[in-house]
Amino acid sequence: MMTNPVRRVVTGHNAQGLAIIQEDGAAPRVQQVGGPAGPMFHEIWNTQSTPAPIDAASGEPAEDGIKLAPPKGGTRIRVLDIPPEGDTIRTMSPEEARAHFAEVGASDASAHSGETTRHALMHRTETIDYGIVLEGELVLIMDEGETTVRAGDIVIQRGTNHGWSNRSDSNCRIAFILIDGTFEPELQR
Repeated sequence: MMTNPVRRVVTGHNAQGLAIIQEDGAAPRVQQVGGPAGPMFHEIWNTQSTPAPIDAASGEPAEDGIKLAPPKGGTRIRVLDIPPEGDTIRTMSPEEARAHFAEVGASDASAHSGETTRHALMHRTETIDYGIVLEGELVLIMDEGETTVRAGDIVIQRGTNHGWSNRSDSNCRIAFILIDGTFEPELQR
C-alpha cells in the first residue's frame, strides 16, 4: 500500500535555552503490519513515563520495532493507514490473528476465538486511546454494537474489546494517542 508520509515536527531547546525546531521530516519508523492487506503504522513519538521528562534536546526514546501499546507508564502517538478490508481479514483464523498482533508485540491482545468473534482483528489493550479520524471512514466494532466514524470524529477507547473495519473503497487515516492504563479488578481477565 502506498500512502503519503506523515510529517513529524519535534521541538526542543538550544544551548542557550531558546525554543527551536529540533526535527522536521517524515515519521522515522513506518511499517506495514499483517502483510499487504494490513495497516501501515507511522510511529510518531513515545514517552517512557508519566510525567514525561522534558530536557533540552534528546530524541524519542529508542524502541525495538513497532509496539501496539505504549510503554508501561508511558504514552504513544501514531498514525495508521487502514486499507479497505478484503477477504484476507474476513477469513483470518484465530492463529493468523494472533500472528498479526505478534508483529506489534501483542499476540495476547487478540480476542479472535473462531466463528463467534465479531471481527478477526478484535483486540483489547490496557490503555486509554484517543482515535481521531483524519480522512476516510472506519466501522468501530464492539462486543455489542458498532458505529461508523468519519473524518473529524474522535473515539475514546477505554480498554474495551474492539475491532476496526474499513468497509469503504478508500484508505482511512486515523491518529491514535495511547496512554498506559490499569484495569480495575472487575475488568481484569
